[in-house]
Amino acid sequence: MFGLGWAEILALVVIALLVFGPEKLPGVASQAGRTLRQIRQMANNARTDLEANLGPEFKNFDPTDLNPKNFVRKHLLDDVEKDWNATPEETAAADPPPPPVTVELTAGEIPPYDNEAT
Repeated sequence: MFGLGWAEILALVVIALLVFGPEKLPGVASQAGRTLRQIRQMANNARTDLEANLGPEFKNFDPTDLNPKNFVRKHLLDDVEKDWNATPEETAAADPPPPPVTVELTAGEIPPYDNEAT
């Protein structure tokens, strides 16, 4: 939950108990729960409005795709992950790479110069 371990959660509960006291803590906790529920409902309503107003072109739109980590994973790393997770049968079924081009030079012949290679 939010990257917190049990020790951190316990520390937060103890601090809340010391700050609010045992009498007010249940009321504060219920108010925090209501506020969290309202925020979730507002986010869901915003997502629904966004999907409704974007039109049919964006029916598969997912707002989590806008997260930079997800964007990079989806658009840049999918092919790498496919290659990495490929089975040996899939790898063998792929086209073999073409053989390297080798040119034999005769004695005294100057090799070709490639302007774009440097």
